Amino acid sequence: MLLLLLLTNAFVLLPWAGADEIIGGCVAKPHSRPYMAYLEIQTGSQTSRCGGFLIRPDTVLSAAHCVDKEGAVRVTVILGAHNIRGQEQSQQEIPVGRWVIHPEYSSAGTKNDIVLLKLKQRAMINKNVQCICIAKENERVEEGAECSVSGWGRISTRWDMTSDVLREVEMMVQNEQICEQVFHNYQCQSMICVGDEYSKKATYKGDSGGPLVCNKKAHGIVSHARKRNLFPEAFTRISHFEPWIHKQLRRFALQDTPGSPFSE
Repeated sequence: MLLLLLLTNAFVLLPWAGADEIIGGCVAKPHSRPYMAYLEIQTGSQTSRCGGFLIRPDTVLSAAHCVDKEGAVRVTVILGAHNIRGQEQSQQEIPVGRWVIHPEYSSAGTKNDIVLLKLKQRAMINKNVQCICIAKENERVEEGAECSVSGWGRISTRWDMTSDVLREVEMMVQNEQICEQVFHNYQCQSMICVGDEYSKKATYKGDSGGPLVCNKKAHGIVSHARKRNLFPEAFTRISHFEPWIHKQLRRFALQDTPGSPFSE
């Protein structure tokens, strides 16, 4: 019965529900995470937000559930931001031209929760806007590793007030068995178990799509947790999807080549 209650309380870090703060974290040093992307997602008259990160001057990596919506969806990426509502000269606002959701993504159990967003124009790389390396296929972050997560969001889980500045938190990678016990659809190969209840540190709604950074490399993507108990969380394991990511990046490059059968 307890396990059933835990499973029914599972939730995706849904952007339309509002973006709660990085739990137990602090305000990040301005522009200390130049790879961070703020996603503004327009669906009809509704606007939601998510996180993401720049892996190539024309490509942002994020969570599939951020853009998996009914109807016409428009996505705008803001790079180089600290205060997302401020008039910062460092900011670059770029519309997304197209995106590719993993073909085996499933909202049921939030499996293969990954999407590549192709920007309509290349970002200008400078001290405030930079790419981050992603984990390779054979790289696995181990239990006990201290990693960091960042995102924009509400300043409280109780008040509907959003934080305009980027926040960050240190989180520890957990033993896979912990997540297997609380998530019915947890998959060790494609997910990472992160966060423990003793530290009281977590991401929450709206932080979806942000990177789990370990040793200056993106190893995970904020994906889903439980509704009433934030610890632990299941992150998308980037190394498992690295071959697929590079295949899509090659397709993006071909689509940009005039006369290519893949060009638009």
